[in-house]
Amino acid sequence: MAALPPGALMRRAAEGLAVHCGRQLRSVYGSRVALLVGSGDNGGDALFAGARLAGRGARVTAVLLNPERAHQPGLAALLRAGGRAASTVEGAAAVGGADLVLDGIVGIGGSGGLRPDAAGLARVARESGAVRVAVDLPSGVDADTGAVGGDAFDADVTVTFGALKPGLVVGAGADRAGEVRLVDIGLRPHLPEPPVVLLEDRDVVALLRVPGPDDDKYTRGVAGVAAGSAVYTGAAVLGTGAAVRGGAGMVRYAGGAAEHVRARWPEAIVTDGSPSAAGRVQAWVVGPGLGTDDTAAATLREVLATDVPVLVDADGITLVAGDPDLVRRRRAPTVLTPHDREFERLAGPVGDDRVGAARRAAADLGAVVLLKGTRTVVAAATGPAYVNPTGTPWLATAGSGDVLSGLGGALLAGGLEPAAAAAAAAYLHGLAGRIAAGGASTSASAVLDALPAALRQVAT
Repeated sequence: MAALPPGALMRRAAEGLAVHCGRQLRSVYGSRVALLVGSGDNGGDALFAGARLAGRGARVTAVLLNPERAHQPGLAALLRAGGRAASTVEGAAAVGGADLVLDGIVGIGGSGGLRPDAAGLARVARESGAVRVAVDLPSGVDADTGAVGGDAFDADVTVTFGALKPGLVVGAGADRAGEVRLVDIGLRPHLPEPPVVLLEDRDVVALLRVPGPDDDKYTRGVAGVAAGSAVYTGAAVLGTGAAVRGGAGMVRYAGGAAEHVRARWPEAIVTDGSPSAAGRVQAWVVGPGLGTDDTAAATLREVLATDVPVLVDADGITLVAGDPDLVRRRRAPTVLTPHDREFERLAGPVGDDRVGAARRAAADLGAVVLLKGTRTVVAAATGPAYVNPTGTPWLATAGSGDVLSGLGGALLAGGLEPAAAAAAAAYLHGLAGRIAAGGASTSASAVLDALPAALRQVAT
């Protein structure tokens, strides 16, 4: 801001905002636009964008929630362009009859839910059928965590400036934000390293190792799978299959479902014995379908005593929750993959700050934590947290997590740094889920079958 003329950043933001609003309207000329204007810079952005839309023939009404503290240059620009201002009482009708409602109530400095007058207007907007666009961040959403502590604006589209905010991509905030559009206003050279990274195809491609002409099955990575039991044979079959299809050069299976794994995956090296009888591996997956009895606990301890990376899932997490020092004492990397209820047993309630919860657990346990959810979070004790944007609610099906675990184990065995391996596995698993579902119900077996297609998709 010091290097630019006063108001330059706001005008850049308003220009981008007006462009995106125009794209949401069938025709700007003659359309009815209502601005919900608070006292901060978001209100100024909305007013300047409204002035641009009014200049193109839109009928723009600014509903001023605090007229004395409205952004005066923005308000003057709107009035000069032919827009009008209204109080909250008068403005309800304008909001109810609008084609587009622009939320400029509060910005990234806001906390808690909307005040009653603003909440009422947000409800009118939601019920009106208008396109709802949020300025930078939906009002009522915490910019850092995505928490929603009360009433909040429900956006169809959020136009954000300079950089994505964590609250747009995690927690309840991701649901309130709708489609997120980023407007570059020239901040990039001045931004620090991001504390949160939203993965894209190109990020995952950069992580994946493509075998070269000198590679063999050993250099590509040998993954071990200690999963399944006589009762839960499917976990062994799915986890082993995901490791096979996820890029491991060789997969070694050890556990109580050997016959089923051998029948389904003849390329796997299968043993009926303990993990120590399976031979040398470069990473282990342990836990899915293992059970929680003494035999399962002994298997977990044996795997965690190795000097290679270990991914722990499902029953393995339940066992670790009973003795967290099993992980804390390890010197080799550990990846834990809990859903919310498993996380609570392991590290207490997740709460509203999913990134913060994953970070705290990672620091306490000395592990990488992959916290499953609509937007899966991957965090280590240090470095950026990863947020996964892929996936579908249809992935909430039995065995889906076993596929994720086997894929993560293959990537660990291939030499990826643990947090990167977990993040890439979540991303590819989510893509495979979308491919398998195609908008309808699917199964873990179908997700497993879709893994090669997901790998091809990110590579093209």
